[in-house]
Amino acid sequence: MRVPMIAGNWKMNTTVGEAVDLVKTMRKNLDKISNVDKVICPPFVSLATIRELIKKSSIKLGAQNLYFAEKGAYTGEISPLMLADLCEFVIIGHSERRQYFNETGEIVNQKIAAALKVSLKPILCIGERLEENEAGKTEEVVAEQLNSSLAGIDDLNGLLIAYEPVWAIGTGKAATGEQANETISFIRRNVARLYDDKIAREIRILYGGSVTSANAAEFMQQPEIDGALVGGASLKDTEFLSIVTQTAVIKPRK
Repeated sequence: MRVPMIAGNWKMNTTVGEAVDLVKTMRKNLDKISNVDKVICPPFVSLATIRELIKKSSIKLGAQNLYFAEKGAYTGEISPLMLADLCEFVIIGHSERRQYFNETGEIVNQKIAAALKVSLKPILCIGERLEENEAGKTEEVVAEQLNSSLAGIDDLNGLLIAYEPVWAIGTGKAATGEQANETISFIRRNVARLYDDKIAREIRILYGGSVTSANAAEFMQQPEIDGALVGGASLKDTEFLSIVTQTAVIKPRK
């Protein structure tokens, strides 16, 4: 059984106080919802505080990034060892990291290996740009990103994949449920090629890109989609709660 997950990527939003207020507003209602993994990924500065706040709740915690070295002269970076005692998940390879910070497949691969070494569960983001989509290169691009990101990784150990078409992130232009399901099915087949059918059946693959309470059901009804990586809507308590609630009603499935 692939337990569905709704993960909120808060990106560079909320002060510590604002993060606390948002979690307090959502916590009780989220705890009432079962059969869905609920993950929030606030900025680094709020992780320790939020960890204490959700300690007795069903909400799980993730970070938005990490550096692949465990320690050293890397001013401003956060190592996997620093995160290991704070959270369970970490987003790696988000398109904004690839676009604005020039993260290559090799860098993403190193980060995944570093996260898995300390038992963090990566949420690996892959997805094509608009021009690649329009040129019919979606499968080529996501296959290359998957290959480079997982090169030499023998044990996925809880890793998730988030298919996030770059043209749908923060644009209000989401893929259709059918489009997302088709690409995620392709990704799952490629996981089977890289590993085996059992791993491909068990790995959770999320959709991300302008997911809201208005379109969440369309994605959750698709057989290959195991949840969502939610951006802007995760900063609104009623929106995030609605997405989680709809997911709990529609899923889980095998």
